[in-house]
Amino acid sequence: MDKKVLMIAFHFPPLKGSSGIQRTLKFCQYLPIYGWQPIVLSVNERAYEEISQEQLNDISPNTIVRRTFALDTKQHLSIMGRYPIYFVIPDRWISWLPFGLAQGICLAHKFRPTIIWSTYPIATAHLIGYVLHRMTKIPWIADLRDPMAQDGYPENPIQWKSFKWIEDRIAKYASAICFTSPSAVLDFINKHPAIVNKERLHLIENGYDEESFQQALQFRKLHPINKNRPLTLLHSGIIYPSERDPRPFFKAISHLKKSGLITSSTVNIIFRATCHDDLFSSMINANNLEDIVKLVPPLPYIEALAEMLDSDGLILFQAANCNYQIPAKLYEYLRTGRPILGLIDKKGDTAKILSRYPNHKTCDIALSEEIETTFVNYLNELNTIESLSNYASDLTQYSRQKMTEKLADLLNSILK
Repeated sequence: MDKKVLMIAFHFPPLKGSSGIQRTLKFCQYLPIYGWQPIVLSVNERAYEEISQEQLNDISPNTIVRRTFALDTKQHLSIMGRYPIYFVIPDRWISWLPFGLAQGICLAHKFRPTIIWSTYPIATAHLIGYVLHRMTKIPWIADLRDPMAQDGYPENPIQWKSFKWIEDRIAKYASAICFTSPSAVLDFINKHPAIVNKERLHLIENGYDEESFQQALQFRKLHPINKNRPLTLLHSGIIYPSERDPRPFFKAISHLKKSGLITSSTVNIIFRATCHDDLFSSMINANNLEDIVKLVPPLPYIEALAEMLDSDGLILFQAANCNYQIPAKLYEYLRTGRPILGLIDKKGDTAKILSRYPNHKTCDIALSEEIETTFVNYLNELNTIESLSNYASDLTQYSRQKMTEKLADLLNSILK
């Protein structure tokens, strides 16, 4: 290969409509522009409960991908939903480790990668990156993204210790460590003050992909919406029951409905691809919101972006226990130019991003009364705001290609 080679340990679930895995997929797409050829070490498709061919097709045909044997402990090795804790140390895909290492060594001999890159949130990927680095002496970059071992996470103490062990190896051996939010960088420094060289810590945010948005705009032209519909608000993507708890929101909406301030003819709220529909369906029914709040299945990624563009407003959840994280979808939300209702903790990094841009509303995710007041104000302003395109040029700093340029600069700096 003429280009410098980056070997990526990347365990990606090809979920329909998911924005979270776009980070690494777009790095693979754009890195060749900057003189780097990615080769991907991943798992076979049987390791996933669901497969979206659309996400699989996002990998460039010029990118070499090697998939190895791996099982999902929960799906393949449980009996009546139960399994030994050691089968999920550090996570459900630990069976990937020996096969990933064997394939990684073969790739190292064949393609002579210059750098190894491993990416979270699958901890086993970092374990593979670490062991390959120790065996081959190839410099290793850990895309940590978010904190691993946190207070109360993972809940199981054995699993928590395994996360901490991997994080300690990252701190000691990685040539560079990447994060997606400023507070995650500070948290890592606080946890590893004695062994971390701060110059090895780098902020490479998540972002949005302009090429994908152009495809979404073309999709909208072919599929126009009904302009006589009620105001339509959208939450797109996973809602974690703890980290993005919607119960205070449902309580607030229920009270507004009882008060007659909103009805199904004036407001339509869509929850797209929550991954916890059964749980949230019972909450919606308990609050008598079936006519206003709809749970709908995933869409292909481009169609999911088009739906964001077609919505009158966008809803974001991020609780205080995720203050060191910024949802990947926030950058896509901002790119749409639609007003955002952020149910957040105002001390978190997500709140800091939203505060930079006008016309978005924020409130405490845990306080139903504050949500209620903010929601009414938000609806009133939706009738007068069509788009927030006046800061579009500022958002280019968060484009996926700009983030890849930052990564390429980091890769080149390690070779100096």
